[in-house]
Amino acid sequence: MILLYASVAAAYLAAAWIEWRRLSQPASPESTPVATISRWLPLLAIAGHAILVLQAIFTDQGLDLSLANALSAVAGLTALFAWLGRLSGTLPGVAAAALPVAAAGVLLPAAFPNPHRFSFTAEPWAALHIAVALSAYALLIVAALQALVLLGFEKRLHRGLPEPGGGALPPLLTLERFLFRLVGAGYLLLTLTLLSGVLFSEELFGKALTFTHKTVFSVLSWFVFGAVLYGRHRYGWRGRTALNGILAGSALLLLAYIGSKFVLEVILGR
Repeated sequence: MILLYASVAAAYLAAAWIEWRRLSQPASPESTPVATISRWLPLLAIAGHAILVLQAIFTDQGLDLSLANALSAVAGLTALFAWLGRLSGTLPGVAAAALPVAAAGVLLPAAFPNPHRFSFTAEPWAALHIAVALSAYALLIVAALQALVLLGFEKRLHRGLPEPGGGALPPLLTLERFLFRLVGAGYLLLTLTLLSGVLFSEELFGKALTFTHKTVFSVLSWFVFGAVLYGRHRYGWRGRTALNGILAGSALLLLAYIGSKFVLEVILGR
């Protein structure tokens, strides 16, 4: 099993290196074997990552949703969405940032085992709620990475530098449109996550909703993403204003989930 963890991480890093080289040396044409490897190596890594995540989370004792397992699952989903965006040409450059993150994420369950289990047979809807939540986090993290990439592209344009990819990238306005579609999908999943958590907390987790900093940051993140989408629709927000809003919402979302899990599991040891 340790060999599979190491192999998946190595595959992620190799794919990230190829992607970085492709972006930084656009004038150098890729050979057919390299192009094939760069296209499909991430999928092999994602498949191996999925096997490891499923084995770590679905145990005989129930769902194990420790911080390490949750982060690993989000990292794998982030790599999947980034790879799909790379194939479609809608998220150029994101894979180069997402794949090293996934390489680190896949190793977390092996490096920091800290089981936190509950019975998924007694609470089957909780598993669905968590799956939607993790998908929302991954989509919005990919959106944040894409926002960073677009900010980098804008800086290059303002400095008069050639854009990565040798001019083969879609126009920035097109990339922004794809970005906001991604944010919209993530926002929909985040809304479903919050609604199910608020309305069905007792059925999902066996206790009424408690007012914690996780709830506060999650709701603040929802408001920020909602404001960005409304501003885009109503006032045509774009550029730095919109991109910084996406980054702010993503930061609040990370504080909501990862911050609370880190405090409980790592600092308090619960």
